[in-house]
Amino acid sequence: MTRAYNFNAGPAAIPLEVLEQAQAQFVDYEGAGMALMEMSHRSATYEKVNQEAQDLLRELMNIPDNYKILFLQGGASTQFAMIPMNFLSEGKVGAYVDTGAWAGKAVKEAKITGEAVVVASSKEDNYMRVPQAADIVVPDNAAYVHITSNETIGGVQFKDFPQLANVPLIADMSSDILSRPVDVSKFGMIYAGAQKNLGPSGVTVVIVREDLIADSPKHIATMLRYDTHAKANSLYNTPPSFSVYMVGLVLKWIKAKGGLAALEQFNLDKTKLIYDVIDESNGFYTGCANKEDRSTMNITFRIKDQDEELEKKFIKESEAAGFVGLKGHRDVGGLRASTYNAVPLENCAALAQFMKDFQQRNG
Repeated sequence: MTRAYNFNAGPAAIPLEVLEQAQAQFVDYEGAGMALMEMSHRSATYEKVNQEAQDLLRELMNIPDNYKILFLQGGASTQFAMIPMNFLSEGKVGAYVDTGAWAGKAVKEAKITGEAVVVASSKEDNYMRVPQAADIVVPDNAAYVHITSNETIGGVQFKDFPQLANVPLIADMSSDILSRPVDVSKFGMIYAGAQKNLGPSGVTVVIVREDLIADSPKHIATMLRYDTHAKANSLYNTPPSFSVYMVGLVLKWIKAKGGLAALEQFNLDKTKLIYDVIDESNGFYTGCANKEDRSTMNITFRIKDQDEELEKKFIKESEAAGFVGLKGHRDVGGLRASTYNAVPLENCAALAQFMKDFQQRNG
């Protein structure tokens, strides 16, 4: 089988080794005579899968003991609602840093539940940069400050995180979790949909400081309370068992690769191949994001003078050559290559060469 050059933004590439291991265990999981998906989530076998995934994540991210790891459902979009439901008590506001489409959706959802304010924004720059820490003015009554660490649509990423003294920092890391080392202790909460760097869609990881969820509000639905899932070790209801299993395999793959420091360098090496083509193209390609804020997960670019017909030709020819997912998000157009952890270096080298060849034919 010929594997596609998969640059999809999400669901995205999963390591081939992980897929092959899952394939080998798919019908008969560890001699049980059934698939893991067929087993009770109350079984000792699944409880082991659930715990091993948590333990591996704690090890790889160096998560302190006073943080809970939850495996939830509903994607990051459900977290947009759960966060204000659980943390916006009377008289408090949610403070949001607006860096693009996903940050904007989080703000919109928070305003349904309570009061939410934008404390810094890069909207005037078409979200092609991230605000500086000095630009973030936190209200005295802020319950938390929310950021989106990496915006998949604009292709911008926080390189450093704001330092907050007395307000919990909450980060949506759906598109760059586990791509680099992060000091978890600087955050009150980190959350991420799995379908970009963690595994398949279906499970959302939440890493949250215990004191923040010790007593979730009683007026919200049981399933939307963080303490419900924390007390039950993410087994309050039937979990997305196969997705959690896949997350565990991906975490084992990351550990075998040398951990997050090794992956960070791997990702920098990959994206440099493509960014160099853009920067050395004499204007044929133009990067969308400000250079200092460029994402190592989502490379956004245009072809000279934003020539949409030429970009359509680029997409058509790239697809014929085996590339998948290079069309920019429908809201902004252009081109995008998502280079998550599981995208091989060889794929990025192949794309860089294709881009050079396309420029030579069309420049």
